[in-house]
Amino acid sequence: MSRELNFLSQQVILGRLSRRDFLGRAAALGISIPVATSMLSSAALAASPVKGGSLRAGMQGGESTDSLDPALWTSQVQHSFGQSWGEALTNVSPEGDLVPRLAEEVHSSDDAREWTFKLRRGIQFHNGKEMDADDVVATLERHSDEDSQSGALGIMRGIESVRKTGNYEVVVTTTEANADLPFLLSDYHLMIQPNGGKDAPEAGIGTGPYRVVEFEPGVRQRAVRFENYWNPDEFGHADEIEILIINDTTSRMAALQSGQVDVVNRVEPSIVDRVANLSNVQVQSVSGRAHYVFVMHCDTAPFDNNDLRLALKYAMDREDMVNRILRGYGTIGNDFPINAAYPLFPEDIPQREFDLDRAAYHYRRSGHDGPVVLRTSEVAFPGAVDAAQLFQQSAAQAGIDIEVRREPGDGYWSEVWNAQPFCASYWSGRPTQDQMYSTAYISNADWNDTRFKRDDFDQLARQARGELDEARRQEMYRDMGLMVRDEGGLILPMFNDYIEATSDRVQGWTPHPMGEMMSGYALSRLWLSA
Repeated sequence: MSRELNFLSQQVILGRLSRRDFLGRAAALGISIPVATSMLSSAALAASPVKGGSLRAGMQGGESTDSLDPALWTSQVQHSFGQSWGEALTNVSPEGDLVPRLAEEVHSSDDAREWTFKLRRGIQFHNGKEMDADDVVATLERHSDEDSQSGALGIMRGIESVRKTGNYEVVVTTTEANADLPFLLSDYHLMIQPNGGKDAPEAGIGTGPYRVVEFEPGVRQRAVRFENYWNPDEFGHADEIEILIINDTTSRMAALQSGQVDVVNRVEPSIVDRVANLSNVQVQSVSGRAHYVFVMHCDTAPFDNNDLRLALKYAMDREDMVNRILRGYGTIGNDFPINAAYPLFPEDIPQREFDLDRAAYHYRRSGHDGPVVLRTSEVAFPGAVDAAQLFQQSAAQAGIDIEVRREPGDGYWSEVWNAQPFCASYWSGRPTQDQMYSTAYISNADWNDTRFKRDDFDQLARQARGELDEARRQEMYRDMGLMVRDEGGLILPMFNDYIEATSDRVQGWTPHPMGEMMSGYALSRLWLSA
């Protein structure tokens, strides 16, 4: 009961529940008005950030190949550390609203092709330089370079030009109308750097609340509060932050329980109840757009055969996988990367069912013979090895032999994902459908990890960006979803909840459906109780 009231009081503080409704809920639980009012006052006091201390996170996902270059970020560790020292032009709130960050105002032309970003003045980089329009233009130029290997390259290809129209004003012109552009520029790769990072992309210099003081890839990353930060009331409460790479689940949970770390990511669903019963730990869980997947390269044998791809899709027992791997902390997927958390979700696309007869039929039509190699690792997603083995067992019932190869965690994101033709992976989702499709499914996207390439799909994506009629736009997204579902290389069995845990001295946790660790903001927005 106390945990429920604590949660409800936090909703009042965050403006998501009225005081009157809170008192009504408390009364229904048998709590008197004076006691409930006292709890609300205590919650309000706790909601005031406390400055000081060292905030430490134990995280899965770090590798020896990690980089401070935002263009190359691929994992949750790089994302979380990067959000502490870098900032983009815009952010997206937990409710899905656009929030200005380095840009204080955003305006569009009537045709949604020309976007003007008015920048905040007086913002300093960690090296003392003042941020201006030249830095923003250079950043967007660098991530538009085909040689940059930027994870935002798929987004930037839709931009025709970037120019400054004053020291603190930048105009971005898109190749076609794009109503989502301000949301797209919140992408975590697009951290504004001095001269765009063209001189030293791995210097780790940004405008964020923390400045980097130690970076040991695959081991630890540490930063201290930047004293000249422009928005200290909202971000940067701890004196210093540190990420310890603890890829082993048991060790990560032990570090939290012992007080070695204050926050951990990726609590496996199988141990949530046990972790929740610890006296000094709070479990934090939120559903959203994240999904666990198995990806096939559509241009690489034997996965260049759509009958084989369909056979594997029908051989996936999604309901069993959700029950066993997620333990209720997620929902069933349908082989395209969009769920009801997105606006304009196409609700009438039929759910793909586990169908051994259809799996066997398509497998015979494919003409394939012999094992299909599926690579996985414990860092792909929580329970990824077990999920691959469940897939192996269900596919065997249709006569499909899947050979599961367990790969080392270190190097998985650089040597297996987006390199090998069939592997386990995950996506955190994106603020808009266009950004999800632009990042991973248009033909020339660098992160097109299924090698799905269709001109008609690309054309639909371009048209949908500028379509202001929501009904027509939803119809376009439905057609795109069907293309990926029925002809793509994506097997998406489940949308997962984010499950993290904090020590009882951590304050300020706000569920964010856009990504792990409060969509990467946990280290810069949490604080430690006095």
